[in-house]
Amino acid sequence: MACRGATKPKRLKLSQMVRVIPLELQRLFAQLLLADQLAASTSDLTDSFGWTSNEETSQHDVQELNRILFSALESSLVGTSGHDLINRLYHGIVVNKIVCKECGNISERQEDFLDLTVAVKGVSGLEEALCAFYVEEEHFDNDNLYQCGRCEKLVKATKEAKLRHLPTFLTISLLRFNFDFVKCERYKETGCYSFPVRLDMWPFCEQNDLPDSEYEYELFSVIIHKGGCYGGHYHAYIKDIDQLGSWFSLDEENVVINSTKDPTNVDNLLDLGDPLEILRTILVQVGPDGILVDQLGQKLLEKVGVAWNKRYRKQHGSLRKFLESHPDVFLLKADGTRVAAKQVDHGCPGQQLNKSKGKKAQTGNCKAITAHTYKTEEKQPRFPASDVHWFDFDDSQVRPIQEKEIEKQFQGKECAYMLFYRKSQLQRPAEARGNSRYKVPPDLMEEIADLDASLQKQRAEFDSAANVIEVHLHLGPEYKFENGALHPASSQKDSVLTITIDRRKALGDLRQAIFQLLEFWKGDMVITVAKQLPAGLHLYETFNEDHTSLHSLGITDGANLFVWNSNQVCGMEVQAGEDFAPMLLKVLCPTMNSKLETAMVQFTETQRVFARNTLLASVREALTLSTGISPEELTVYYKKNLGNKGSTTWVEYDAEDMHKSLADLRLKDGDSVLATDQKCYSLSVLSSNGMPLTIADRSWLQVRNYCGEKLAPTAGATVTIPVIMETLILEIKANAIEKLKLKDEQACEDLTVKGIGLKTGSSLALFPGHTPTETQLFLYFSVGDSLHLSPEMEIVVEQCISVRECLKLMLAKSGLTGGYWHLRKTDWCYDAGEVLKDEEATLADMKIVNGETLVIMEGRLPPKGFLILPVWLYQPAPNSENRGCFHEEQENVSDRLYALNIESRDFSSQQYMGTELEYMGNIEISGEASLEDLKTQVLTLPVLQDLSVPSMEFVRVWLVENKCPVKILRNQQQQLSKFKLGARAEIGIQPLQAEESLAPTELLLRLQMAVPGERSYYPAEEFVWDTSKEYTARALKQKIVQRYSLLPEQIEIAKYFAEHFEWMPMTSWSQQVSKKKKKKKSQSLQGAPYYLKDGDIIGVKNLLIDKNKDFSTIADEIGKEKLRLEDSNNDKRQQATAYQSGDAPENSERKTVRVRTRRPEVALSISVADFR
Repeated sequence: MACRGATKPKRLKLSQMVRVIPLELQRLFAQLLLADQLAASTSDLTDSFGWTSNEETSQHDVQELNRILFSALESSLVGTSGHDLINRLYHGIVVNKIVCKECGNISERQEDFLDLTVAVKGVSGLEEALCAFYVEEEHFDNDNLYQCGRCEKLVKATKEAKLRHLPTFLTISLLRFNFDFVKCERYKETGCYSFPVRLDMWPFCEQNDLPDSEYEYELFSVIIHKGGCYGGHYHAYIKDIDQLGSWFSLDEENVVINSTKDPTNVDNLLDLGDPLEILRTILVQVGPDGILVDQLGQKLLEKVGVAWNKRYRKQHGSLRKFLESHPDVFLLKADGTRVAAKQVDHGCPGQQLNKSKGKKAQTGNCKAITAHTYKTEEKQPRFPASDVHWFDFDDSQVRPIQEKEIEKQFQGKECAYMLFYRKSQLQRPAEARGNSRYKVPPDLMEEIADLDASLQKQRAEFDSAANVIEVHLHLGPEYKFENGALHPASSQKDSVLTITIDRRKALGDLRQAIFQLLEFWKGDMVITVAKQLPAGLHLYETFNEDHTSLHSLGITDGANLFVWNSNQVCGMEVQAGEDFAPMLLKVLCPTMNSKLETAMVQFTETQRVFARNTLLASVREALTLSTGISPEELTVYYKKNLGNKGSTTWVEYDAEDMHKSLADLRLKDGDSVLATDQKCYSLSVLSSNGMPLTIADRSWLQVRNYCGEKLAPTAGATVTIPVIMETLILEIKANAIEKLKLKDEQACEDLTVKGIGLKTGSSLALFPGHTPTETQLFLYFSVGDSLHLSPEMEIVVEQCISVRECLKLMLAKSGLTGGYWHLRKTDWCYDAGEVLKDEEATLADMKIVNGETLVIMEGRLPPKGFLILPVWLYQPAPNSENRGCFHEEQENVSDRLYALNIESRDFSSQQYMGTELEYMGNIEISGEASLEDLKTQVLTLPVLQDLSVPSMEFVRVWLVENKCPVKILRNQQQQLSKFKLGARAEIGIQPLQAEESLAPTELLLRLQMAVPGERSYYPAEEFVWDTSKEYTARALKQKIVQRYSLLPEQIEIAKYFAEHFEWMPMTSWSQQVSKKKKKKKSQSLQGAPYYLKDGDIIGVKNLLIDKNKDFSTIADEIGKEKLRLEDSNNDKRQQATAYQSGDAPENSERKTVRVRTRRPEVALSISVADFR
């Protein structure tokens, strides 16, 4: 940079501010090259941009950033020697020429560029895209002529674009993001798009007389985008031109280690590419005692200058894992925390080295390491100057890659987005190879040195803080042993001493520190690991190796250590180890309580401590002494989880369990055991599944009698039943029937109170009748479509009966007769919904569940393969020349506008459009019948006997949805099953004045010409449009123009959406493209947003006599106002219902969660001072 070394002076005007952006860029690159850190912060650079935290965290396009940054640099370098730096490196010129074929006049326009933008869609690669832009010519002819300035008329011409000037560095942006006009959303092009590593720009340039080297470029960087069109992540592939990085590969072995080198020579460490030999050399120097694994990683960093995680972890895993995978070279000690080199025959080190190398070659775990040097005159580079490699720069890591990996970015969600080329003739100076300090300003060198010193200091402080641990020393003379565990003799404060120590120190250092603190200590000192258990303090492993570090012994921060003489505590012998750990158990013993309404068993709880290796027989003997129960009568139970909804039960220990220890029985601290006398307290005092009846567990439920007046005098009475959560419903019913003095009936209530989710204190109801079994269903049913008005009845049926049998039972219970009935399910609105068509299927097959409501509807289901179709008579408004009726209808609509607030429901779009549907009846017809058979059968309906048609071609059949014709059924011989008519399909018939046989590609539309000067239309006219050639707005407009004998620019057309009372103008546009290019597919009216179909209304405006392009009418305003009022009333009803049910805040919160709006995109900008 030209402005290096500048600092910001005080009290400068805005125009005199320091050019901080180039300085921060220079500082950032220096930190990336020289600083001893894994990552560099960009906060200073973004601060120089004037960005806030929102702009730093927002996602922006990298091409946009590239252009904005170049502009900011140009503004910052004004008035310096580098004012034209960006232009000299990145500036290029494109010239566009149009040549008149008659006079030969050339019209030329020149454009500057800093980067080229090329298309991705429709091309296979970069060279094809450049060829389409800068080689192919565009021809102006036929309807697309060129206005020549010299000829002063429309003439034929050709247009071409060429590159007039090529930049030193060529930046190419790929148009990966496009917009789908059909779906109205953005998308990313992920198809294959190749680009070469070496690019020849000669075919695309205007001047072809320059040396070949002027046109040859080589790829040196690729920016890759990973993600979609609304967000993602960028990373970059960069070519190591100056060979500054340390490159290695897993595929080939390029570095051969000289087997004659002495592995004990420290100077050879940097030349050793194999981490196996590097670590072995370090351990040989350390000696046979070895070193801690953590210290080995530190030694590697000190000797080689690179941490294990930075260079080798990706290929070999963690350091400990690598050591364990080579047991023939490394010897792990002290549970894997200490490592030493195995002794080898030093007489032939080369042989040992070749063995390890051969083994690695067989397993395929090869690598090649290129270590760059800072002084080329001292060492020759390991790779030749022409052997340059690539690196992948990501946020979290920088990793080496093969050049062939670039091909993986041709396609997919992670693909190339920007390409950077440089001229092949550019050569870096020899002194820049392998020298990361090349031309770095001295002031930045000093700054980086200060930064490295600060980082080393921080690392030392962190290392010290990370290794200092706090240890709690429990002093043996201050403890006593009772009830199987250690407890403080006086207070916790006097018995525990807390010290801090470095975990890298040895056990002997800790012992010496304790001797210095405890001057009163005499005799031997033993340090044992202690652990605080619910029963008290217990001792485990004793340490004896004074030379072992605390970290290797597993002593961590907050560890508890017991300091004693390894024999006795206060004169009592203490057993250490896992087997003698004390276990605290809860023992439940029963006692009778006769003060309540019924005799109940109350349990008292005591805590006892036993060693983990104590046999259950010994525990039973101890419980015999504490409870006073004889050994013959004492029974011990344990609590067992049943696995369903967390329920438990008590199970008796058998004779074999008496010879097992508590650890073998998998008992743990806090577990409960039940000790009971079989004579006095048999299992009958427990609940039905074995749970003890404690006072806390027992409660009550209320049961009310609803069995009718014939069971008086207990009708309506309520009784209270004592229960626990595991009480069966069968027991509750039996107790209620006994207290109410009712007749018992057989039942199958095998669920518990907890199983059905009841809470104690709830109320139950007792009804007459049998309880449904597991194979039965309890169903509700009603008759007719008005479910809210008809009475609801109940029935219990078997799951295995058919739908037909269930219908018969329901008809019998409701008192209905006849065979013209069928069953339907209810939908979520509690209305009659899906028809149960398969009457031979069982209720289980139709997925009928308990509590479901069915509806009995009038009407017989058709046989299998048959259809029952409701028939409507469709009579559109007649095409009359008499406009008097039309104006009368218009005045009627205007009058309704004033009455809108009073009777808004009187208006309907169907009435306004002049169409009428009149119900004629139902027909039953086979799905194998043809459309002609359908027409014939429809005409046999009694109400259509007077309708006379010469042949079936004079009848048009419509598919009706929501009482509106939507589609014409074509082809007289087509089977009805081919039309895929659903169970709820309805048809409409329309008599015609002439024969009609519409082809599948012909569309029937209704044209309405607008009345000039009025907001109304003439009556509709039928219009048949052949869509076989083109289904676009332009083709439709052309046909309408021919019908009315007008020019295309003299009319406007629009489609009418009756359900929304809106008109959508139908427009089309075309793009001028080259003849050799593929034409863009025109937008089809069959898809979004028009969805053109049979019977649609097309409005036509004659612009010669009516300049108003608004298609809406007064009736449309009435309809929109009606819809708005209905929506407002619906919202008010929903809000009122929500507040009545008390869940309005929840509903509003749900709406807030569901609606997720994408934040608007904000333009990227960089703030730069004015230096002009």
